[in-house]
Amino acid sequence: MFAEERQQLIVGLVSARGRASVTDLAERFSITTETIRRDLAALEASGSVRRVHGGAVSPDRLSTTEESILERTVLRQPEKTRIAEAALTLIPQDHSGSVLLDAGSSTEALAELLASRTAAARTAAAGAPAAGTELVVITHALPIAAKLSGEPGIALHLLGGKVRGLTQAAVGQSTVEAARRIRPDIAFLGTNGIHAAFGLSTPDPEEAAVKAAFVQSARRIVVLADSSKLDAETLVQFASLKDLDTLITDTKPSQALADALAEAGVEVVVA
Repeated sequence: MFAEERQQLIVGLVSARGRASVTDLAERFSITTETIRRDLAALEASGSVRRVHGGAVSPDRLSTTEESILERTVLRQPEKTRIAEAALTLIPQDHSGSVLLDAGSSTEALAELLASRTAAARTAAAGAPAAGTELVVITHALPIAAKLSGEPGIALHLLGGKVRGLTQAAVGQSTVEAARRIRPDIAFLGTNGIHAAFGLSTPDPEEAAVKAAFVQSARRIVVLADSSKLDAETLVQFASLKDLDTLITDTKPSQALADALAEAGVEVVVA
């Protein structure tokens, strides 16, 4: 295979996955890692990829790059639905306890499924749930609150603060302080990146502060992250892998990430 042909295939792989490692590429093309590094150097010079530690990412995948919540809800929908379905099984069907739903497209998909399950249970019971059986749902995300507001069987608690337009979520010191005063049974968190060394990260410092407060507050931390978030690093770390209990994703993590997750004692669920 000519170098030019191989480099075109590398660009296609990085574009499709968002990231590719030197070792994975070397194994795929049965060549040395030194040859792959020369390929990546040439591709970076042409603007086709951006080199990072251990591999390359798409040139538009910067540490501060972040799509709006509206853009994210239409990306990778089947994968996010599978992730949300797996997460839903962790929420008691008897409407006991409390859960926290972080802002994000995967957690928003979980809110939709939770609302549908609650409506189906209400129909089957031919009436509203009995008093004292409401599931407490806490969120700082306006889209999630809108989906769950008024649902019988759900006691919705909305954390206030300054609303960040890009994610439509409350952020700021008042949100962080409110998060520190609660102790939900499970927190379902979104992330922009989950990396073996850097942990969980997001581009915005205010979002990161709220997520960090959620991590410290909840009894159990479940992260919902589609495969585009795996091995990614963005600007601000908000948790280490050791802070997590469960990762729900749609594909098997890379060997480096899988090893780090196992060492941190994180349960990995591939939906």
